[in-house]
Amino acid sequence: MPALACCVDAATFPPGYAIVAGDSSLPVVLPEAFSDAPLLPLTNTTVVSSLLELPLPSPWSPSHSASLYKINGWGAPYFSVNSSGNITVRPHGLETLPHQEIDLMKVVKKVSEPKSRGGLGLQLPLIVRLPDVLKNRLESLQSAFDFAIQSQSYGSHYQGVYPVKCNQDRYMVEDIVEFGTTYRFGLEAGSKPELLLAMSCLCKGNPEALLICNGYKDAEYISLALAARKLALNTVIVLEQEEELDLVIEMSKKLVVRPVIGMRAKLRTKHAGHFGATSGEKGKFGLNTMQILGVAKKLEQNGMLDCLQLLHFHIGSQIPSTSLLADGVGEATQIYCELVRLGADMRVIDVGGGLGIDYDGSQSPDSDNSVGYGLEEYASAVVQSIRNACDRKFVKHPVICSESGRALVSHHSVLIFEAVSASAPVAPTLDSLGLGLHYLANGLTDDSLSDYRSLTAAAVRGDYETCLVYADQLKQRCVDQFKEGSLSLEHLASIDNISELVSKAIGTSDPVRTYHVNLSVFTSVPDFWGIGQQFPIVPIQRLDEKPVVKGVLSDLTCDSDGKVDRFIGGETSLPLHELEGEGGILGSGGGAGYYLGMFLGGAYQEALGGLHNLFGGPSVVRVSQSDGPHSFAVTRAVPGLSCGEVLRVMQHEPEMMFETLKHRVEECIHGEDSDDDELARDTLVSSFARSFHNMPYLANIAAAASFYEKNNNDNGGGDYYGDYYPDEDYNNNSVAAVVGEEDEHWTYCVA
Repeated sequence: MPALACCVDAATFPPGYAIVAGDSSLPVVLPEAFSDAPLLPLTNTTVVSSLLELPLPSPWSPSHSASLYKINGWGAPYFSVNSSGNITVRPHGLETLPHQEIDLMKVVKKVSEPKSRGGLGLQLPLIVRLPDVLKNRLESLQSAFDFAIQSQSYGSHYQGVYPVKCNQDRYMVEDIVEFGTTYRFGLEAGSKPELLLAMSCLCKGNPEALLICNGYKDAEYISLALAARKLALNTVIVLEQEEELDLVIEMSKKLVVRPVIGMRAKLRTKHAGHFGATSGEKGKFGLNTMQILGVAKKLEQNGMLDCLQLLHFHIGSQIPSTSLLADGVGEATQIYCELVRLGADMRVIDVGGGLGIDYDGSQSPDSDNSVGYGLEEYASAVVQSIRNACDRKFVKHPVICSESGRALVSHHSVLIFEAVSASAPVAPTLDSLGLGLHYLANGLTDDSLSDYRSLTAAAVRGDYETCLVYADQLKQRCVDQFKEGSLSLEHLASIDNISELVSKAIGTSDPVRTYHVNLSVFTSVPDFWGIGQQFPIVPIQRLDEKPVVKGVLSDLTCDSDGKVDRFIGGETSLPLHELEGEGGILGSGGGAGYYLGMFLGGAYQEALGGLHNLFGGPSVVRVSQSDGPHSFAVTRAVPGLSCGEVLRVMQHEPEMMFETLKHRVEECIHGEDSDDDELARDTLVSSFARSFHNMPYLANIAAAASFYEKNNNDNGGGDYYGDYYPDEDYNNNSVAAVVGEEDEHWTYCVA
């Protein structure tokens, strides 16, 4: 290979270019050649402008962040930004006083700091439950209906139910029953376990609270529902299929229970949005008009027509507008009135779910992520539609029931997770071109050399669109050469760098960075992965600083789908801040953590999440507003599932797995039983024990180092639980932190 000389006189050629000896027609493109190049108005390559480029005044302030992330839209009235640049919770909504606001960063600090510094020592990711927000949502829903009923002189009352399928968390369901006692608020169940859960909880609730039994039913389901009536629970068996009626009649006679029966009607009104698949005549559940008449006739023949007391329907989740809602409610009320005419003892109309929430703050009826109304407009539309239809038929106004789950529980839960590192795009330079430019020509084909010459000529002319064309063409030819084995890896890397140099100089390179987050999208945000549902995701800190990075979020799983790259407002990237650690890795340089929150995810996400890659659920804390110095108290703390626990869920036996590994350690580390060998065995066995008991998620580098240092200094490793679980009284709020029903210590947990 002939030696290649250096550049010729720069006066002969434009500045920023050089010619390689041996091939006088091959100038080398240097970055300076593009330094004054304007950005290209290319329709196929222009990066869509993001929220980062909004013309906001300087200097940056928390109010700018609130506007940037639309917090005042989707977050009102529960979330805002304080003067420190942190997301705060307004637990009582509009009635929250300034000193009652809860700073989420203070919650993270309390939860994640070790007990030795007054924290709980729990690992992220973290779900923060806010029972005060839950209570406010329930009261707001009840208040909206009470106001609509009073203002429209409606002749009955409202009493809602919570569909437990949205989130079956024990303490949250118990909260709803407790908070709703004054309002006769009940529960809805769609399966036998949910029915058992609802029965148990409602034993402590208002005796008038409804227990709505939906879903497909067998004999055992129906017998449980009838048994609930024997327990003086206000139970209604809602028929989803015509055949279920025979079982209800048979079982009620056998158990000597007079049932209260409802029917779910298939309406013609159809919700055309993403969440409307269960609506319309072809919907999964419910009875058509012929079946409704058949049920009424059969009940009359069995002397049980008086048992038919409730009509239920469901248009679909996230009903976008009150006009669609009013249309469906009006149609259902006509059926209700006809059943009254046929002699049924109708008392309740259940408008189902569908009360939507504004995920993106746009208040748009044309988006699956938003709705064009609030609680008051929703309640008013329901009440008015029922009243008008009943008045036309001179039918007594029924009790109004709704099954609002999403609107009730979405706001009460915040998922907090940490960005552990970020991809740092390395700006290509001439020094990073693999073999070096003076060797590049020797490996290229004539076609590739021709593309390179054309690229250079286009750069000299300032024809940047043509530059991109030839850069892409050159890159593809070299990729083909590499696949054929005729081009080295160093050559391919050099061509990649040249292509990136061109893109960067012209301004068409991708500016989006990837932030790696300590999370499993499949486990914690399954609706994003499964149906494209978007949730507000916002840094919960540093909102007094201008975010300077466009980022997407990549989780810990090994699947490419484990990422969040679509955000509210139609954005394909999220404004983020630079990480403070060295090399974009938190903890590597002593930098503070970078925490983000996913909001409005309290409905469905926990119930739908699985164990993908055997990542269990996050840690969970229950945070209530208090009058203490920090405005909050952690009243319950539950660590996320350990590696051993998630393995057990999948039918593995962690204890046996550990014994197998322990035996292998003893086989592989042997000798004269010296002190060094014994210490090595004990250390390795102890590390296996800790791994089974640790969460599957990543530990912050600094926190992990502190943890292992402590354990290695405490009696050869110490008790793993000693640094992981909180004490019963752990902070200055004197609140009990309950970790679980049992603390199961395996015999090998102490090294």
